[in-house]
Amino acid sequence: MWRLTRKTPHWLPATASPIFNALTPLNYCTSQTQNSVQEISHILAHKNWKFLMDSSDIPNKLNPDVIRSVIRHNRSVDPKRLLDFFIWSETKVGSFQNLEVLSILVVSLCNSGSYLPSRDVIDRMISIWKSPFDILGSIATCFREWDCSSPRPVVFDMLIDRYTKMGFFVEAVDVFLGLKSVEFTPSLISCNALLRELLRTNKMELFWKVYDRMLEMNIDSDVYTYSSVIDAHFRSGSVDGAKRVFLEMDENDCNPNVVTYNVMISGLCRAGLVDEAVGMKNSMVEKGLVPDKYTFVTLISGYCRKRKLEDARKVLIEMVHLGLKPDVVAYNPLIDSFVKQGNVEEAFRIKDEMVTHGIQIGLVNYNTLLNGICKAGLMDKAREIFDEMIRTGNRPDSRTYTSLIEGYFREHDTVSAFKLFDEMKKRNVAPTIVTYSVIINELCRGRKIDQANAFIEEMVSFGLKPNSIIYNTLISAHAKVGKLEEARGILDKMRQQGISPDVFCYNSLIIGLCRENKLEAARTCWDEMLARGLQPNAFTFGAFVQAYTNAGDMQMADKYFNEMLAYDLVSNDVMFAVLVDGHCKEGNLAEAFSAFTRMLERGILTDVRTYSVLINGLSRNGKMQEALRIFSELCDKGLTPDVYIYNSLISGLCKQGDVDKAIQLHDEMCIKGTNPNIVTYNVLIDGLCKAGDVEKAKNLFHGIGEKGFIPNSVTYATMIDGYCKSGNVAGAFQLLYEMPVKGVPADSFVYNALLDGCCKEGKLEEAKELFQDMLLKGFASTMSFNTMIDGLCKRNRLQEANHLLEDMSEKRILPDHVTYTTVINHHCKAQNMEEAKRLFLEMQSVNLTPSIVTFTSLLHGYNQTGNRFEVSALFEEMLAKGIEPDKVAYYVIIDAHCKEGNLAEALKLKDEMLKKGIPMSSGTCDALIQALCGEEEYVQALKFLNEIGEAGMTVSFATCSSIASGLQRDGNMDKAAEVLERMVSFGWITNTTCLDDLIAGSENIVNSEDSNNLIKELA
Repeated sequence: MWRLTRKTPHWLPATASPIFNALTPLNYCTSQTQNSVQEISHILAHKNWKFLMDSSDIPNKLNPDVIRSVIRHNRSVDPKRLLDFFIWSETKVGSFQNLEVLSILVVSLCNSGSYLPSRDVIDRMISIWKSPFDILGSIATCFREWDCSSPRPVVFDMLIDRYTKMGFFVEAVDVFLGLKSVEFTPSLISCNALLRELLRTNKMELFWKVYDRMLEMNIDSDVYTYSSVIDAHFRSGSVDGAKRVFLEMDENDCNPNVVTYNVMISGLCRAGLVDEAVGMKNSMVEKGLVPDKYTFVTLISGYCRKRKLEDARKVLIEMVHLGLKPDVVAYNPLIDSFVKQGNVEEAFRIKDEMVTHGIQIGLVNYNTLLNGICKAGLMDKAREIFDEMIRTGNRPDSRTYTSLIEGYFREHDTVSAFKLFDEMKKRNVAPTIVTYSVIINELCRGRKIDQANAFIEEMVSFGLKPNSIIYNTLISAHAKVGKLEEARGILDKMRQQGISPDVFCYNSLIIGLCRENKLEAARTCWDEMLARGLQPNAFTFGAFVQAYTNAGDMQMADKYFNEMLAYDLVSNDVMFAVLVDGHCKEGNLAEAFSAFTRMLERGILTDVRTYSVLINGLSRNGKMQEALRIFSELCDKGLTPDVYIYNSLISGLCKQGDVDKAIQLHDEMCIKGTNPNIVTYNVLIDGLCKAGDVEKAKNLFHGIGEKGFIPNSVTYATMIDGYCKSGNVAGAFQLLYEMPVKGVPADSFVYNALLDGCCKEGKLEEAKELFQDMLLKGFASTMSFNTMIDGLCKRNRLQEANHLLEDMSEKRILPDHVTYTTVINHHCKAQNMEEAKRLFLEMQSVNLTPSIVTFTSLLHGYNQTGNRFEVSALFEEMLAKGIEPDKVAYYVIIDAHCKEGNLAEALKLKDEMLKKGIPMSSGTCDALIQALCGEEEYVQALKFLNEIGEAGMTVSFATCSSIASGLQRDGNMDKAAEVLERMVSFGWITNTTCLDDLIAGSENIVNSEDSNNLIKELA
């Protein structure tokens, strides 16, 4: 027999097509052919026909026409002999491909019941002719010529069956649908077999075409048909359709069997209707049918999916009582569900129960247990199970190792994870994409990008191709560390390798670009994403909303927010809060209310949650009047404010110093039945402490326990900070010692508050002890070092401060610009300008950009030491770095120019700062007037004095005295008297001061009070 394969299937639409006669008319072209046919036919009547033909000259007379004619002429001969002749002929003349001949053979074989050889003939036909319609037409013509009376010939059923068995489902359905055109009806067995295979392979569209044609052809359904149709309805998501067909069975006197009930029970369980499934099981029992193992396992799985594990256990017990022995399949859903719930103990109890009942624990069970144990962080127990697996002959697979590796990573035990990965390869267990994905994800999470790239190369060398999930992890990791060009390169590499980046890949890059404020590049990615047919999701829009809000471009933030709503994407409360907060911060209350109205109208969040976001945004930005108005509107609508709304309002009021109103609101929420939480009390305690009412804060703190709350670390940190700021450091330490007794761990916030209090009170020894404790406990941060360094500097212990700065690098704690600026500022005050300059250069060498405060400290230091050249050079450097001068920087540079006699440049800088809207400090005014007086421009100085007073600014008494005494020396007493009048009118002095007192004051003038003024502004 032939061993046939089909090389190139011709996929046709499964629709009926006109069947054309594939047979060509038979013409006996010569008498010689006729004679050969008659001679061969005569020999075929003998049992030893092969011997006779081989012994004659018949092989020389064979050709396609002769063979075809012999087959047609001898249709009544034994079909198997006719087939043998055909095969023998091919050994003489070569392969013979004629659809008519094969059709005659298959029809005769099927009609005689020779199904096995007919199957091989059909397989050959399918392998040669691409069109199922040609084959069907040819067989149909032969069948009619055979003059068969059966309306349901087996040959057509067999043709459908062979297409189905070979996996050519479209062609099988084409033949099925084409039978109507050739006026033949398939058997019910054939219909059921085709329906079953289409269902098994999930070809639902083809399934319904076949079933609809069955109804058209009035083919009666049996229990197997109904069972398949019910299953199809469930698979298509139509529970009602499945129920309807089940009821039709009874109406058509077709009794459901166990299979039908199992299909119903399985479908109902998959739809989450487990109680109905149980009712179906009870119904089958009432009708005398006995549920089988599949019935009970299905119900157990259904209950487990619904997390009704006790009910699942009851089904298992019932199963045992009925004499059905549960197997691994029955127990595994329970183990899996208990593991997913985190109830590892119960999962192990079920495992032990399986062993007790003699059920061998399989690899699937072990993997399920391991997965749960690893997720629970019980890695010692996981290792025990792993060793047990090996002892019991269960060879760990890639899933086993992957679960363990992921578990070790989750517990930050990277050494064990990589050790296990090496062990996996030594045991010849090939890591899968999932294994590599777990490792690469962990390395990227720890920002070990070079190692992650090395694992990518390794997996590729093993023939594994990274998928979009792995690439997304890499893109996200590169973007998070600011390697945006590399992230973009990975995206391009994906496309080159034929992997289409999904929305998550683009999101990772867009979020990274937005975080770095590279909005133009982010928009380019956005456009590219849309061009690829990818729809942005809420995270895509959220990145732009956040970025534009941070940049203060609320118009663009609104644009993306509105576009997101147009896409019918649901905004989460975080994005809404960002938008509202941005508008409130910019003072755009109308836009904030507009966004609020849109969210309310669309019902994206609950009404209370929507109000909560707006109230929080207004409260955070000090818009308490508007926040309270919205709160009243909420209450007027009959909505009940939740604790988050009250907390937002209480926090906002406390920040504005209106603690009494905040306490009143707290009392109101209690009366209205909204229970405060610990956050409420933390906010109130903080508000009272900041208002200086530490005693009242202490009483509230001690009363928390009576209200059913336990103070947490935030409560203690707030109270400790309050004590420290009020000078009660001893009380703060007492609370620190109380925390472990109350079971509240002290965190870095608590220690930092205490450290700050000790430093501000000058208790440096206590601060140093506390700081050492922080280092040991791992609580010391950059902020802690900054506090300690500032405390030492303020006590002129600059050498110790320098040592502490050096210690930071040893402790792997990075100093920031505040650290350096603090030390630089105090070295400048001590006139240690060389050290200040060294630190200034050092901070830039570690990629820290000096702030305006850093520059003003140095400017003041150089000015104080008389190094005016450095003042000018430093000021120019500051401008070159794009740092805008503030009023202190302007004061120093103006003062320097004044002292150098560059009055014109000083006045130019004065005009520049006023143009920028920067108010002049008293020191700046004094410096300019003293410079004018030095140039004996007393009238000009008086004019400037008037401008200063009218602008609401002040100058020192000594400066006014300089103008008056200068005018007096010039003999201009009227103008000197005017100085006194202006001082009184501006409220700088009382009218009891006389002109002589003002002029006399000039004798005691020190050079200027500018240094003191600056020191106050820098402190």
